[in-house]
Amino acid sequence: MDSSRAQSSGAQMIHCSNPLAQYLSHQDEIDSTISKVLKKGWYILGDECKLFESEFANYIGVKYGVGVGSGTEALHVALKSCGVAPGDEVITVSHTAVATVAAIELTGATPVFVDIEPNYYTLDPSKIEKVISPKTKAIVPVHLYGQPADIIPIVEIARKYKLKVIEDCAQAHGAMYNGRRVGSWGDVAFFSFYPTKNLGALGDGGMMVTDNEEIARNARLLREYGWAERYVSSSSGWNTRLDELQAAILRVKLRTLDKDNEVRARLSAKYDQLLEKFDIVLPKIRNKSTHVHHLYVISSSKRDSLQKYLKENGIAALIHYPVPVHLQPAYYKKFKGCDELAITENAAKEILSLPMYPELGELELLNVADVIQKFMVQND
Repeated sequence: MDSSRAQSSGAQMIHCSNPLAQYLSHQDEIDSTISKVLKKGWYILGDECKLFESEFANYIGVKYGVGVGSGTEALHVALKSCGVAPGDEVITVSHTAVATVAAIELTGATPVFVDIEPNYYTLDPSKIEKVISPKTKAIVPVHLYGQPADIIPIVEIARKYKLKVIEDCAQAHGAMYNGRRVGSWGDVAFFSFYPTKNLGALGDGGMMVTDNEEIARNARLLREYGWAERYVSSSSGWNTRLDELQAAILRVKLRTLDKDNEVRARLSAKYDQLLEKFDIVLPKIRNKSTHVHHLYVISSSKRDSLQKYLKENGIAALIHYPVPVHLQPAYYKKFKGCDELAITENAAKEILSLPMYPELGELELLNVADVIQKFMVQND
């Protein structure tokens, strides 16, 4: 392979993700849809939101969807709708976006960390029971990078101890575990529609999904001031609503989500083929699971040098996530479990996300592989 393609004069940066390319691939339909919504004159909690809630819930395989302002708010609403309150404990991982922990804190509850599995970077079910206490109210497993967490044993443990399971599906739109989509296993689940997600809006957005009618009802009250009827608060709540424009855009993009995920899978397989001979740990896929490859995450003891070399050659590779939540300044060893996260801490030192999005061209992918090959040869 020849790395000159990546180094050619004037070559554009190869992005790690590219929401603009995603928009351009749907531009005509999105522009037409936006125009129709604007001309309706109804911009908050109208027909587009209702239709998207129904369509997305049906796609996941559950009865109810509740659209909100962001993925973080979707988890906040989910936790509150399940009765999580100040003084409760919620089990989750530190190897996640800080949003997971921030939402738990918003309820007044306390996160309790458990370590991850080394091969899949998701919550290790074997480590849950030892941190359960009388204060434990829920478990939030994170389906990370597009990889399903080992959800069946997690649900079994939760049922044993009468805990709620709230699935973090912010990076796993369409992923499947044992023939069912993630988001349909727990009591409730939530999704982010941040622009870089597999199903991304052109702004912020999120959704909570569930089969439980009472939880869905609670969520609808919470997202809009507790209104069962307009201007009359039957319970406390706040303002977090998925607007009509974003719902309409997401309806357009939902139609091609499975196709886009298939493209991601092909790109990942190509990466595997090109990189397997190097001293790099490639992503593994859990047995009986469908990984949707939100990110293509490799692991290398030379991560920092490799990332720098890629950048010098016009390739943006990011780290998801460079600092585990429990080691960040705002949360430094603040919660239970922080001293037993060796796998999490080791992973954070070596992981690197390579460019991955459906519009990534084969030549661009080859450029990435070429540059990695050159780096590995130079640093052998």
